[in-house]
Amino acid sequence: MIEMTCFCNGVSIDIASSTTIVCTIATRLKMESKRTLTGSLATDKAIAGFCAGAASTALLHPLDMVKTRFQVAEGNIASLSTNNGEKRQRRIGATFRTVLHVARTEGIVGGLYRGLSANMAGACCSWGIYFWLYQSIKDRTKSSSLDSRSHLSPHQHLVASAQAGALTSLMTNPLWVIKTRMCASKASDPNAYRGLVDGLLQTWKHEGLKGLYKGFVPALFGVSHGAIQFMVYEEMKKYSAATSSKKHVDNLHLLEYQFMAVTSKIIATVCTYPYQVVRARIQNERTVKTYSSVTKTVQYIYRNEGFLGMYKGLGPNIIRVLPGTIVTFSVYEMLSKLFQQIGTRSS
Repeated sequence: MIEMTCFCNGVSIDIASSTTIVCTIATRLKMESKRTLTGSLATDKAIAGFCAGAASTALLHPLDMVKTRFQVAEGNIASLSTNNGEKRQRRIGATFRTVLHVARTEGIVGGLYRGLSANMAGACCSWGIYFWLYQSIKDRTKSSSLDSRSHLSPHQHLVASAQAGALTSLMTNPLWVIKTRMCASKASDPNAYRGLVDGLLQTWKHEGLKGLYKGFVPALFGVSHGAIQFMVYEEMKKYSAATSSKKHVDNLHLLEYQFMAVTSKIIATVCTYPYQVVRARIQNERTVKTYSSVTKTVQYIYRNEGFLGMYKGLGPNIIRVLPGTIVTFSVYEMLSKLFQQIGTRSS
C-alpha cells in the first residue's frame, strides 16, 4: 500500500490510515444492519418506541387526564395543606376520588378516556420520533469518532437526548395542545373538541399556527427532562454491565431495565416538573390572556397559588410513573431485542 499524507487546514492526514478507519466503520455499520429487522437500527428503535408509547398510553390515560385537570385548575394549594386535618386527608386521596368521580359523572369512555386519541397520537409519534432521532444522533456521533466501538460519554448522551427532544417537540406540539384541552374539559362543555381532528381544525381556524404551538417554549424547557432521564438511564445501564458478568448493556435482565427506567424517570420528574404545569396552563388557554408568556405564567401561579402550585398534578404523575415507565421501557427493550434476534437469524 502506498503511504500518502496530505495537509488540510494545517492538519496532517494519513490517507492510508483514514481509509482503513472508514472501511472499518463501514464494515461495522453493515454488520449492525444485518442484525436489525428493517436494515436500520434507528428505524427498529423508532418502531419499538412507537409500540411502547401506545401500550403505556392506552393503559394509563385516566391518570394522565386527572393530572392535566389538576395542572390547569386554579386555586391556592398552600392553603389546602394548612387547613384542618379533614382537608389534608381529603387532599391525599384526591387522585383516586377524582378518577371515581369522573367515571361516575362523565362515564368511562367519555370521561376517563376523553382525549385518548390526541394522547395516543402524541405519545406514539413522540416516542417513535424521539427514539429514531436519538439512535440516529448516537450512531452519527459514534461513526465520527476514531473508535466506533467505544461508549458515548455522559455529555454525549445528554447532547443527543436534548437534540432529539427539541426536534420531537417541534414536530408534535400541536398534538399535545389538543390533548391538554380535551383532557381539561368535559365532552358536554361549550366548544369542547369532539376529537383530535376536530381539535386541530378548530384551533387552526380560530387561533392559527400560533394556537397550535402554544406552550412550545416551556416544552423546550422540558427537553431537559428527557435529557436527564436518558443520561441517567444510559449511565445506569453501563454501570450495571460493567459491574456484572454481563458485559454488554443489551444483555441485562428485564428487572434491571425496569429499575433503571423508573429511577431515571423519577429523578427527571422531580427536577423538571414545574415546566409541565406552565405548559398545561398556556396550552389550555384559548381567549383570556392570563398566561400570555412563560414569565407571566410562573409569576401568576407563584403569586396566587404559592410554590406548591408549580407542582400541581405531581401526585397522579408519580403514580403513573412506575407502571408507565415500566411498560414503556420494557416493551421498548423487548422489541429491540426481538428485532435484533430476527435480523440475526435472517442474515
